[in-house]
Amino acid sequence: MNQAKSKYRKLIVIFWIIVVGGILSVFTLFTMISYGMLGFMPTFEELENPKSNLATEVISSDQQLLGNYFRENRSFSLYEELSPNIINALVATEDVRFHDHSGVDARGLARVMFRTIIMQDQSSGGGSTITQQLAKLLFHGQAASTIERAFQKLKEWVIAVKLERSYTKEEILTMYLNKAEFIYDAYGIKSAAQTFFDTSTDSIKVEEAAVIIGMLKNPALYNPVRRPELTQDRRNVVLHQMLKAQFLSQDEYDSISVMPLALKFNRADHKEGPAPYFREYLRLALNASEPQREQYPSWMEDKFLEDSVRYLNDPLYGWINKNYRPDGTKYDIYKDGLKIYTTIDSRMQHYAEEAVKNHLSKDIQPKFFDEKRNQPGAPYTEDLSEEDYEKIIDRAIKNTDRYRSLKRNGADMDSVMRVFNTKYDMEVFTWEGERDTLMTPLDSIHHYKFFLRAGMISIDPLSGHVKAYVGGPNFKHFMYDMAGKGKRQVGSTIKPFVYTLAMQEGFTPCDLVPNIAQTFYLGGGKTWTPRNSGSARAGEMVTLKWGLANSNNNITAWVMKQFNPRAVANTISELGIKSHMDAVPALCLGTPDFGLMEMTSSYCTFANKGVHIEPMIVTRIEDRYGNVISDFHPDKREAISEPTAFLMLNLLQGVVNQGTGGRLRHTYNMYGQIGGKTGTTQNHSDGWFMGVTPQLVTGVWVGGEDRDIHFDGIRLGQGANMALPIFALFMKDVYANEEIGITEEDVFEEPLNFYVNMDCNQQAQQVREQQEGDAQEEELKNEEEFF
Repeated sequence: MNQAKSKYRKLIVIFWIIVVGGILSVFTLFTMISYGMLGFMPTFEELENPKSNLATEVISSDQQLLGNYFRENRSFSLYEELSPNIINALVATEDVRFHDHSGVDARGLARVMFRTIIMQDQSSGGGSTITQQLAKLLFHGQAASTIERAFQKLKEWVIAVKLERSYTKEEILTMYLNKAEFIYDAYGIKSAAQTFFDTSTDSIKVEEAAVIIGMLKNPALYNPVRRPELTQDRRNVVLHQMLKAQFLSQDEYDSISVMPLALKFNRADHKEGPAPYFREYLRLALNASEPQREQYPSWMEDKFLEDSVRYLNDPLYGWINKNYRPDGTKYDIYKDGLKIYTTIDSRMQHYAEEAVKNHLSKDIQPKFFDEKRNQPGAPYTEDLSEEDYEKIIDRAIKNTDRYRSLKRNGADMDSVMRVFNTKYDMEVFTWEGERDTLMTPLDSIHHYKFFLRAGMISIDPLSGHVKAYVGGPNFKHFMYDMAGKGKRQVGSTIKPFVYTLAMQEGFTPCDLVPNIAQTFYLGGGKTWTPRNSGSARAGEMVTLKWGLANSNNNITAWVMKQFNPRAVANTISELGIKSHMDAVPALCLGTPDFGLMEMTSSYCTFANKGVHIEPMIVTRIEDRYGNVISDFHPDKREAISEPTAFLMLNLLQGVVNQGTGGRLRHTYNMYGQIGGKTGTTQNHSDGWFMGVTPQLVTGVWVGGEDRDIHFDGIRLGQGANMALPIFALFMKDVYANEEIGITEEDVFEEPLNFYVNMDCNQQAQQVREQQEGDAQEEELKNEEEFF
């Protein structure tokens, strides 16, 4: 009996040794895991500040997302921005006891042990809580083996408990949803909602939330784009879980479960979406390096000087290289989750893009195709020599990524040309939509040359804020930016700058000047006499207002003669033009190449009472936590006097009321106060229109990729036909949107104590009456002398 007791006690002791030893072993194991003795364990600081690559958001002035810069397309959502539909779907599907445990769910583990492992019931679900899944997302990668995964699981338990101590349940849910990875470059719930349903996290519907939460199990398998039926079944599983958790009623489940997926798939792509040219212009500006002379060829000396001045004076240009995080490192717009608040108005941007698209696709492009059809050498002018044509095509070949790739791999020119003359499957642009075709790269170059290009910028003249920015017809296929990067000959749009000098020096719009040819002596026995395209009122005395309204070269040349080319060039620079120009007599007819941004900004000076403001595209930049790290303010200075600016507005309104911009009145029925100037360059290679209203100044350019691509005649090739309609279509939409607050009732404000009579008809009548009175006095005087 004693022996049996002794044996029993020994078993008891062994039992307790095993139990206590097991407990101590488990305690020791988890202690070692907790202190990182068995591999990586995040520190307290890392738990408090888990790092995640967040996309930088580009946001419009009316708080719409224009696009992202990212390595991972991940944007952060606050808990308050998450619809209950998302939270309910997640909790019901992944962790129905989420609010009842402290990171590890003992009941869930027991279920896994008995039902999944012992009874082999794979439908019973996993034992990982949402907090454990978050721990894995934050601190663990893919395990290389089963043993490593087992250790990871233990670490996740420890991390989950620590996370529960550091964060509230709402914060854990938010972190998990922001960290979750989907497909098609969608990272986080916000990107997923935008990508698959084009909606926001606070507006997502129950059925949409169920699709996205259902994808979490295996995003590649439950792909709503490629496997809609399988994804719909998975969605209904989520909906059923929501029914069981009493987040849905039976009626709601019955009605929603039979609904189609109704995707609105919109994959994140910097080439797609609103304002792609603007976003790329902004990206390049932010990342610009300080210009180094050796990086610029000798023929780009002016560009080097222009970039250098911009780097010094523009805080946004090269922002990445001028601003640092608190730890002294540079910001990274692709992963730091910055928020860039721009001046772009998403509504105006949409109207601008639609105006460009509609005018090009429905009006001038079909006419251009018709004109060039069956012409030899099309789309180029018939005057182009074979030698010049070969140079253009050779330059086009060398500008392609295909050519650069071949040359990097050591291909000679014969090999390059064999490639460019070999047919490949490719997708090409048409105004009816992208078309799959079999085409040689050389033929694709010719295909794209046929399409006319356009640029458009609209600026608030009072603030300098750029409200709309279109760099071309389609960013995916025509990536060269004619709004912020391209420069073209400006033609007659330069003439108001010439007239500005005259107004500044005491002339008025109603002053009479002779409409006769003006000859300039250039030295060395050479002369230059600009000619008009027409003979209207030739030899008569005409007003300066008539001269600008009809874009008469004689009158512009006469004004230039009253001063000198250098004085005109200085005035142009004062108005905001930074591009190089030669101070020669031909300057008055617009021979230099200027950019659309600087042209539009210069015209803003007239609407802003003579004050020039440098264009602004960003108002502030915030870090991922909402702290403002940079804000931007307008750079303004007085360029001309307020009376001069008002006189110029009167002259520009004359262009619209009785001159080359008259289509705005009789074709588009626009009745508000609008000033403008058309511009057409030599051989109608460039069509311009600059439109000025009290609250918005808009510049438009239209032309071919090369200057030898143009209409054959002035009727179709003039700025009034090429560019003006884009301005009209844009402004009609802007006026129609009452929320924008720009109306046709807006007026230009007259300066105080302004006494200049700008009614030229009234003034002419007064002159005639004065002349008649003088004649009568002379006649009476002669009679008195006779008697």
